[in-house]
Amino acid sequence: MTELKGAEKAELQELPQIKDRVSFLYLERCLISRQDSAITITDERGSVHMPAAALGVVMLGPGTSVTHRAMELISDTGTSVAWVGERGVRYYAHGRPLTHSSRLLVAQAQLVSNTRSRLAVARDMYQMRFPNEDVSTLTMQQLRGREGSRIRSLYRKLSKEKGVPWSGRDYDPDNYAGSTTVNMALSAAHACLYGVAHCVIVALGCSPGLGFIHTGHERSFVYDIADLYKAEITIPIAFNIASQKPEDVGSETRRAVRDAISNGKILLRAAKDIRRLLLREVSNEPPDDEFVFLGDLLKLWDDKADSVDSGVSYTSNTTYADTSAFNEQDDATMLVGVCNGLILPDERKEGD
Repeated sequence: MTELKGAEKAELQELPQIKDRVSFLYLERCLISRQDSAITITDERGSVHMPAAALGVVMLGPGTSVTHRAMELISDTGTSVAWVGERGVRYYAHGRPLTHSSRLLVAQAQLVSNTRSRLAVARDMYQMRFPNEDVSTLTMQQLRGREGSRIRSLYRKLSKEKGVPWSGRDYDPDNYAGSTTVNMALSAAHACLYGVAHCVIVALGCSPGLGFIHTGHERSFVYDIADLYKAEITIPIAFNIASQKPEDVGSETRRAVRDAISNGKILLRAAKDIRRLLLREVSNEPPDDEFVFLGDLLKLWDDKADSVDSGVSYTSNTTYADTSAFNEQDDATMLVGVCNGLILPDERKEGD
């Protein structure tokens, strides 16, 4: 077999952390390939090189073609890929996470599966939007009402300040250009923020679908996290762009959001917020070895010891009612199962 040329795959510890990466890169109508440790982006104007490990998320719009070698590099460097619609306002699919750990995912599943803990996390999310208020006793209905009032007030305030007429949020995903300029800007800005939030969530190994405030959608948790920053970032940007009446609302909005996200270190901030919400702890800076780059964490679940090492044959420590029921082939099959985390020897029954 011919050996493929290119840089060797980097170890997890060698890759830049989320906080050190460019937030997102939106591409359309171009060819994406690879040269050594960089992806190449080519269109009729020429080619540019971008270090794959420096990117948080690549948003692939219409007209993009990507080579297998480019996707291999993007995967190896932990960069998330999102396939999106024109101007980035529709989401189709995404790539793999960066982390090998399921710690945050397990915590997320536990919290969202219990009504009390889910409500506690939801209240914490609203508390982040109302830092000077006590929301610890409010119901979800009261929290939604207060948030709705806050956003409507913000719309009215920005409409007056920027001189942009506002008659309400109007968004048709199948007719982006059919809405008002400010609504087009809001859609484009929010889509960028959703992409970044999705990038952080999957990079940390969490589930985009297990939301605390939103529910029932494959990106419920994405909307939860993105909503934390809309009033601060995307809504003001949208009204500012609308006041300038640019020819290409989507492009101008994306560039403005990109600059705001880059200057505000939103990737690091979102990662910290997710960690605090799910692990129920407050820390200024999570330890590097627990942030993303965790080693080989594959374990076998145990109902008494929580977990035990995988890749180990536990047959010698197990007592069966009738050991004659297992021949040499059975033992080999059990060992393979243990190594792959599929079955436990003590779950094996005679005659299986």
